[in-house]
Amino acid sequence: MKSKRLIMRTSILTIIGIALAYTFYSNFFADRSVAQAGNDSVNFVLNDLEGERIELENLKGKGVFLNFWGTYCPPCVEEMPIMQELYADYKEKGVEIIAVNAAEPSLTVERFAERYGLTFPIAIDKGRNVIDAYGISPLPTTILIDEHGEIVRVHQGGMTEEMVHDFMEEIKPGT
Repeated sequence: MKSKRLIMRTSILTIIGIALAYTFYSNFFADRSVAQAGNDSVNFVLNDLEGERIELENLKGKGVFLNFWGTYCPPCVEEMPIMQELYADYKEKGVEIIAVNAAEPSLTVERFAERYGLTFPIAIDKGRNVIDAYGISPLPTTILIDEHGEIVRVHQGGMTEEMVHDFMEEIKPGT
């Protein structure tokens, strides 16, 4: 009788242990990112700060520098002026920057954009639907999309001026 109870308890504890290990692994270590080089980009529609509609599908034929960011993120704050500096030159070469903010209040994002003189399209993902669709974590994350709508590269973390320049060169149409 005691041995049956011991076997039953051991079995139950083993099952619970396996379930906990799986839960821990899937929440902290498994790559849930949809955005991977070689995949097609996921279409989305957002409005920029001026109320203009941005649909990723409408940008085919251009390279898209899709940057997910937040005003509370120090690396995001550091890379925004670099992106702005290169924006005018690369816009003429067929590269569009889309900065997708991670669900912050409009006023916060607008003040940030004014403070740094940002002129590229900035959209706020209020419901985090785009962030979830791409499996974005952590911020900043930048997805490089070629003129055919294919993801060329996914970069997590901050970027230097040289990196931003090289990434824009990489998605410039015709390269």
